[in-house]
Amino acid sequence: MRVVNTVSLIDRIAPPAGANLHHDPPPSVAAEEGERPQSILVVDGLDVNRRLIRAMLKTARYRVLEARRASEALSIISRENIDLLIVDLMMPEMSGQEFCRLVKSNKKTQFTPILMLTSVQGVENEIASIASGADEFLTKPLHPEVVRTRVRAMLRNKAAVDSLEEAETILFALAQAVEKRDQYTGDHCERLAGYSVALGQALGLARSQIVALHRGGYLHDIGKICVPDAILFKRGPLTEEEWVVMRAHTIKGEEICRPMKTLAPVLPIIRHHHEKWNGTGYPDGLAGEDIPLLARILQVVDIYDALTTARPYKAAYTHEQAKAMMEEEVRRSWRDPELVPLFFECCQHGFAERDMELEAASVRQSLDNMRNELLK
Repeated sequence: MRVVNTVSLIDRIAPPAGANLHHDPPPSVAAEEGERPQSILVVDGLDVNRRLIRAMLKTARYRVLEARRASEALSIISRENIDLLIVDLMMPEMSGQEFCRLVKSNKKTQFTPILMLTSVQGVENEIASIASGADEFLTKPLHPEVVRTRVRAMLRNKAAVDSLEEAETILFALAQAVEKRDQYTGDHCERLAGYSVALGQALGLARSQIVALHRGGYLHDIGKICVPDAILFKRGPLTEEEWVVMRAHTIKGEEICRPMKTLAPVLPIIRHHHEKWNGTGYPDGLAGEDIPLLARILQVVDIYDALTTARPYKAAYTHEQAKAMMEEEVRRSWRDPELVPLFFECCQHGFAERDMELEAASVRQSLDNMRNELLK
C-alpha cells in the first residue's frame, strides 16, 4: 500500500462562475474579539432551506457560507477552512452520501464533521448516511434548538481535533528545527521517511504501520533538542559522561511525544532505533525480535543514510561501501540479518529510490502546510 498523497477531486475543481456565496459575520467581527469565528458551509439546492439554516444559527457568531451544489461546495472547501458541513441528502450533481464519501476520503478534509439533513423518512437513510461518513443525521422538520445543540457539539469536537493537529504540527516543526541545527544532515529526515516507507511496503506492512514509519522518519531524533551543541557537534570522540547525555535523546524524545495519543505507534521507533540485534544497544538493551520491528526498519535506513552522507568527521561513502559496512555489522550481530539484505534488494530494484521521490513531494507539501499553520 502506497502512502502518497494524490490530488483529489476537491483540489481539482475550479470555482464555478457565478457561485452564490454568503459570508457572515464580516471578518472584522472576529478581529475585534481576537479569534476566528468557526466556519459552517451549508450545502443545499434549495434557497429556502439554506435561509432556514442560516436563520437558526444567526444567534451565534458563526461564519456561514452557502453552496447550491456539490461542485460549489468542493470548490469552497479547497480554499477555505471549514469547521462544519451541513449537507442535504438530496442535492444537484450527486447525493449527500456521495458527497460525504468524497470529503472523508480526502486527507485534507477527513476530520471535517458533517451534519446530514433530509426530509425523506426511513431509518435506512440514516444508516446509509452514517456509513458514508456523516457524523450526525437529522430528519426534517427541524427543531431550531436541536439543530443549534448538534452544531455546538460538533464544533466542540472539531476544535478538540484541531488542537491535537496543532500540537502535532508544532512537534514536527520542532523535529525540523533539530535537523536544521546541523547543516550537514540536510534533508536527512525526509530521506529517512521515504526509505523507511519503501522498506515497510516491501514487507507488506499495514497502512497504520506505514504512517508510523513516515512520522518516525521525522521524529526519531527529536530528543536531540535536549543535547547541548558542544556534545552534538563535537568533532572528536565523546567522553563517557557525554555519551550518557547523547544516549538519553531516545528517552527524551519519547517523553516529548508521549502526550500525543496519535503518536503512540511512533514511540517505539523513537525509543528503540539505537538498539542492537545482539542486545548491546541502548536505551534498554533489547535483542533480536524483542526490538520493535518499526524501530529496526528505521535503524537500517538511518545507518545507510548516515554512511552515504558527508559529515564533519567523514566523507560520504558510496552505495557499495555502505552495503559492505552494513553487511559486516550483520556478521557482528549488530543489525537485523533479514532486514538489511531486504533493504539492499529494494535499492537494487530501484524500489526505495522511486518511492522516496514520490514521498518527497508529499512530505514537502506537508511541511509547507505545517509552516503555514505556524505562521498564522
